[in-house]
Amino acid sequence: MSFGTQEGAWSSGTGDTSGFGGIVTKIEFPKGSEPPYGGWYDGAIARLGELVAEPTVAVVFDRGELTLHVAREKLLEVVQALRDDAKLRFEYCVSVSGVHYPADAGAELHVVYHLLSITHNRRLRLEVSVPDADPHLPSVVRVYPAADWHEREAWDMFGIVFDGHPYLTRILMPDDWVGHPQRKDYPLGGIPVEFKGAKVPPVDQRRSYR
Repeated sequence: MSFGTQEGAWSSGTGDTSGFGGIVTKIEFPKGSEPPYGGWYDGAIARLGELVAEPTVAVVFDRGELTLHVAREKLLEVVQALRDDAKLRFEYCVSVSGVHYPADAGAELHVVYHLLSITHNRRLRLEVSVPDADPHLPSVVRVYPAADWHEREAWDMFGIVFDGHPYLTRILMPDDWVGHPQRKDYPLGGIPVEFKGAKVPPVDQRRSYR
C-alpha cells in the first residue's frame, strides 16, 4: 500500500528544520505475505489459528521478521493465547509503540507490540490499527503488566486510548498539556518550553536551519 512521498526527515508540509529537506522517500507498507514462511513461523501461525478463530487480518513477512496484523476486537484473545499456550509462550511484551499515518484513511493510528518468547527464543510483532475518529483499543496490561507505562506513553504522544488501563495519564508531558506531540499534525517548533524557571525559545527562533 503506497501513500505517496515524504520530503525531509519528517512529513511534508511541517516546516522541516532538520537540514534534510532534499530527502524524498516513498511511503509504502509491506504487502501481505502468503505461506510458507519457513522456520518456526508457519507452526506458530497455525497454532494461533487453532486457539483463536480468525486471529489476523493480514500476515506480513518482511526482511526476516513476522508481523501479525490483528483487529482490535481480537487483540486480548490473541495476546492471551500467545502468552499462555505452551507451543507459543510469548511471555514478555518488550514494547508498545504508537504510529501516526494520516494518509491511511480509517486506520490513521497504529499500535505496534513487540513480543518475546524467552522459552523458545523467538520474537514476534503484532500491529493493530484504529481510526483517528475512534482511537480506542483494549489495554493489554492485564496480560502483560510491563505494558503499563508503554501504553501511557502512546496515549501521551499520540492520543491512543487504551480502554481498561489502570491509570491512563500523561507520563512525559505535563498533565495540562494540550495535544499529542508525536502526531504528524502536531506543529513542529513554535512552542516555548519552560525548564527550571528559564524560558527556552521555540526551535525556529534559536538558530537558522537554512
